[in-house]
Amino acid sequence: MSLRFNAINNLSLDPKGLVESAGKITSYFGSNVFTLKTAREFLSDEAYKSLLASVKNSQKIDRNMANQIANGIRAWAESKGVTHFTHWFQPLTGTTAEKHDSFFTLKGDGTPIEQFEGDALIQQEPDASSFPSGGLRATFEARGYTAWDPSSPAFIMEIGEGKTLCIPTIFVSYTGQSLDYKAPLMKALEALNKAAVDVCNYFDKTVTRVTPTLGWEQEYFVIDEGLYNARPDLVMTGRTVFGHTSAKNQQLEDHYFGSIPERVYAYMRDFEQESYKLGIPLRTRHNEVAPAQFECAPIYEEVNLAVDHNTLLMDVMTRVASRHKLRVLLHEKPFAGINGSGKHNNWSMATDTGVNLLAPGKTPKTNLMFLTFFVNTIKAVHDYADILRSAIASAPNDHRLGANEAPPAIISVFIGQYLSKVLNDVKERVSDKMDETDESMLKIDIHKSIPELLMDNTDRNRTSPFAFTGNKFEFRAVGSSANCANPMTVLNTIMAETLKQFKKDVDGLIEKGEKKEIAIMHTIRQYIIDSEKVLFEGDGYSDAWEKEAEKRGLPNVKTTPLALDAMVTDKSLRLFESNKIYTHSELEARHEIELEKYIKKVQIESRIIGELATSHVLPPAIRYQTLLANNINGLKSAGLPESAYSNQQQILSKISEHISAVSDLVEKMIEARKVCNNMDSTRTKAIAYQSQVKDVFFDPIRYHVDKLELLVDDREWYLPKYREMLFLR
Repeated sequence: MSLRFNAINNLSLDPKGLVESAGKITSYFGSNVFTLKTAREFLSDEAYKSLLASVKNSQKIDRNMANQIANGIRAWAESKGVTHFTHWFQPLTGTTAEKHDSFFTLKGDGTPIEQFEGDALIQQEPDASSFPSGGLRATFEARGYTAWDPSSPAFIMEIGEGKTLCIPTIFVSYTGQSLDYKAPLMKALEALNKAAVDVCNYFDKTVTRVTPTLGWEQEYFVIDEGLYNARPDLVMTGRTVFGHTSAKNQQLEDHYFGSIPERVYAYMRDFEQESYKLGIPLRTRHNEVAPAQFECAPIYEEVNLAVDHNTLLMDVMTRVASRHKLRVLLHEKPFAGINGSGKHNNWSMATDTGVNLLAPGKTPKTNLMFLTFFVNTIKAVHDYADILRSAIASAPNDHRLGANEAPPAIISVFIGQYLSKVLNDVKERVSDKMDETDESMLKIDIHKSIPELLMDNTDRNRTSPFAFTGNKFEFRAVGSSANCANPMTVLNTIMAETLKQFKKDVDGLIEKGEKKEIAIMHTIRQYIIDSEKVLFEGDGYSDAWEKEAEKRGLPNVKTTPLALDAMVTDKSLRLFESNKIYTHSELEARHEIELEKYIKKVQIESRIIGELATSHVLPPAIRYQTLLANNINGLKSAGLPESAYSNQQQILSKISEHISAVSDLVEKMIEARKVCNNMDSTRTKAIAYQSQVKDVFFDPIRYHVDKLELLVDDREWYLPKYREMLFLR
């Protein structure tokens, strides 16, 4: 019996995954996190104040104080049964990395002790050449460092019966170049903080810090482990390269917000409990649109911590799924013909005075501040749309963008009819030269025209890649498997650069004698005019929008190899170097790494397509072809008229046609790969893999395989079908 039918037969034997309630969430939330509250208990006053200053004000912790903090963290961890620690970091592989060391050591006289010193807390030395470096590190230049990030608290990871203390860190080369996602993100957050505080001070001199916030929404699929294991394409690539759409998929729209299946519900509760212990503030769970698709979302957090928590959550979700004999699919497009999965990044900015800069206030002054940051965000997206597009470019996301619910590759901004009217009024009513009467009128009108709460005045547009949703912007184009750090690094950097320019423009008008508020309004008006072509309120899926976007001059880069070009333009270099995020060599290295990722992922998909076609599709198809031929010959031998076997002949002819097509196309695809592999530059090779392998062969081979799936006897077909993976649990 095939793996497919074994998996189906065993479905009823799978455990229901009963999960005991851990009680009120507040009773165990953050129990495995070294929070400031915990630090107060395990650290001396001196050590606690040093840690607090580092977390709140980014002050450096000296090595002597680090020893005290390390001892306190070890005491806390050992009280929970921890024996090992690791520096937990996010290299450019797209996953997390860790190397475990024990607290156990031997003194010079052989005495065994438990020890965790400040040096081990602050810094470790993983092999930098073994992670993607884009040429920054050669094999003979292996040294790299992980360095403690105190702003993201240490936590305890429980895996089975084992417990490990994890120290969130950045990862840099021996020469100090960034080799991870976290280091550039932290630089971008600081750049935005400085630029935003300067602009905030036009309105409120007491603002001393601006913190970008992030609330991600994680979409994912869940299928049975046995069915997953019977699909080598899922195991190797995370998506199904073959599979005919089932008779029912999402057309009835009955899965969205429907009753959560019991087995999946138990899985959700289990990974939520694990997440709560790690301080991940999950708030929402529900069925998504596609069958077997679900979503979870947390309460907003500071961006750096939110990114860490999302990265950690994906690991937790994957591990917990195996306890329930399930598999979680984080790929952007695991199944053709139904919705893919995204990771909507809901982004805003908060001041240390408690103000959300993207929420209108109660006074004319605070509404003007809202308008300032709102328009600057639109301007940033307009000016750097190509770089923002590159931040969400990947082989998996190429399958999703522009399909079903996903936004198109054209970067546009949706703000709703209400706010569109507000911006239009500002653009039209500000004269070239304003007097005090105009200033007074603007104060009153701005206050009246922008209510304090916009939640119910702003519609949602699921086709927009970047939409305003009441008091935040939602970057919907981010892929479900992506590390949020990359798009957040770009978004915060382009916002910092735009705000810096805004301050220069406003100050320039003030120096010419304009009053501050008049200067601000003049600049806002000009920014609205300069960036209004990026605003779009309609259907982003339509052909009409693609034509309109072309007229407006908006970029529409549909493939990853070309989208990544924006990373290494002169504009990109100026942007990131001036804000001290990336050096030229770091940008070039990341461009190289992303191209290599693309090549390898398309190459792996191509190989699994060839392997499955040859060993899983053609053998049952040929057997069924032989069965039909024997049947026809038998009927002919019995002297029956042609009408008795004409239908069998038609089926045989179709099967033979598809078998021949699959075999020929696979051979041609293999030859095309060989040509691509001999190309010199990484960029040329990536473009060739996209245009000469993926675009030419993937869909045609799939077409013929999927036709065979419908024709071949179901009992002969090896691969679990869509109706089984999506509906059997």
